[in-house]
Amino acid sequence: MSALFRCVDIGKQYGGLVALQGISLSLEVGRVHGLIGPNGAGKSTFIDVVSGRTPGTGHVYLDDRDITRVPLSERRRMGVSRSFQRTSIFPALTIREQLDIAAHGAGGGHTGELTDMLGLADVLDARAEEVSYGQQRLVDLALALVGNPRVLLLDEPAAGLSVAESQTLAAHLEEVAARWKVAVLLVEHDMDVVFRVCHVLTVLASGRWLVAGPPDEVRSDPAVIGAYFGSAA
Repeated sequence: MSALFRCVDIGKQYGGLVALQGISLSLEVGRVHGLIGPNGAGKSTFIDVVSGRTPGTGHVYLDDRDITRVPLSERRRMGVSRSFQRTSIFPALTIREQLDIAAHGAGGGHTGELTDMLGLADVLDARAEEVSYGQQRLVDLALALVGNPRVLLLDEPAAGLSVAESQTLAAHLEEVAARWKVAVLLVEHDMDVVFRVCHVLTVLASGRWLVAGPPDEVRSDPAVIGAYFGSAA
């Protein structure tokens, strides 16, 4: 299967600090690619660069088209969407209002099937501040999915969720990738979610590539155990 979204030799430097160096990975349709590593490994920086939010070095390709210099707003319209570590919702607006705003920014898109799938249909007219934190995270996911994106870049979507909420989110991610044929990049610290939904993993350490491969192989790799999971893994 050919890659839909390719990131080649991605780098980022802040003054004398090298945050990323020579990171390459590819995303395929219908598959979830996990990007993991210890705190400070450069995972969120990687998403910032390849989404177009932050300038960096290297090249980003969508369908073999070089979109490295395409601005973030245009990448969104081309089908490259992302979420953030912290909820990006507006507390005082209803969920329906926020989805409508997102649909306008993404160039349209039907939200009915989306809200049904994520279990948000019954709270569409509630203000975001009135629903649970777990539902707010699902609203974040819904906002990222408006417009039927082809590529979804998720930055710690399970942050702050309970075990049950994390498992619900994991089930939704599996369905999004498989049913909607979305290529997903997942940055996540919840290893239960990572090993449930990811088809392949790339591990970073100190802004550099450490290892990549199927989850079971990565999990048992001595370098990964030492750098990420610790001696108790």
